[in-house]
Amino acid sequence: MSPVHVLDPYYLAITVLVTIAYQLSGFAIAFTLKFDKITDFTGGSNFFILALLTLLMGNEYHARNIVVSVLVMIWAVRIAAFLLYRVLKTGSDSRFDDIRSHFFKFLGFWIGQIVWVWTVSLPVTILNSPAVSDTSDRGSNPAFGTSRDIGGIVLWSIGFLIEAVADIQKFRYKQSKSSPKDMPMTAGLWKYSRHPPYFGEMLCWWGVFMISLSPATNGALSSSAHAALYGSIVSPIFTVLLLMFASGVPTAERPQAERYYLKTYGPDSQSPHAWTNYMVYRNRTSILVPMPPSLYAVLPKWLKQTILLDFPFYSFSESRDGPAALEKARG
Repeated sequence: MSPVHVLDPYYLAITVLVTIAYQLSGFAIAFTLKFDKITDFTGGSNFFILALLTLLMGNEYHARNIVVSVLVMIWAVRIAAFLLYRVLKTGSDSRFDDIRSHFFKFLGFWIGQIVWVWTVSLPVTILNSPAVSDTSDRGSNPAFGTSRDIGGIVLWSIGFLIEAVADIQKFRYKQSKSSPKDMPMTAGLWKYSRHPPYFGEMLCWWGVFMISLSPATNGALSSSAHAALYGSIVSPIFTVLLLMFASGVPTAERPQAERYYLKTYGPDSQSPHAWTNYMVYRNRTSILVPMPPSLYAVLPKWLKQTILLDFPFYSFSESRDGPAALEKARG
């Protein structure tokens, strides 16, 4: 059977329309019912839908197409299920407390989710499209097992393992009543990185991109299909930028620092060593790339704040941010 041709040869239009319809349906339910529990699930499951949809429409079940689609679907099932389970256990998502009742603010989050899902799914979308995989019409299917195929699978596997294990470790730590309240988590992968799930997620999408690129590097494609596959590098780049400068590290670093600062200096302070413990942890633990604390601790500050990505704007300063945090805590 030949592939299904819909709107354009790269499935870009149909996937953006499906994503918009799915996300706006989720928004309508969440806003009407003031319901947080499907928000992250809708994002994760959307990846599954696009991977499966493009694989079935492309109707070219080459080994590479199946592998990439399955890897994306496994990642999507894991993250959607974990985030749904987490919000069911906690009862609500505090990220939406200030915007849940504001139509346009809440809609803005869902529009951002549309952009995220569609952009990050580009490697699997374009790989499964007729322009790339229809071998009867200028598509290409080089034998599976290229160096990029193997490297991509290894990279994805490492990233998936890191992300999944780190998420479980942090969730169990927060649920445990015996976990110390005056210091950050320093067990498991969190001993080596302050944000191991983000590092794992980045590796996953670099891996998916690497595998998807093989028809362009080892096959014979039209110039436009060749450019489209290379252009799908926006997926892992977007993932890195999103997690490092938008919804990832920035939304976690300073709020966490502020919590430990207030545990020591706030109006209801009960942990005199919390801030000191946090500063020791921060100085010894890499912000992203896992590495031994003993090694990270002795590295020069300029190296940490450049190559190792611990940028100065992540920092919570006692003199700059402390007074505002105290004023906010006092109401």
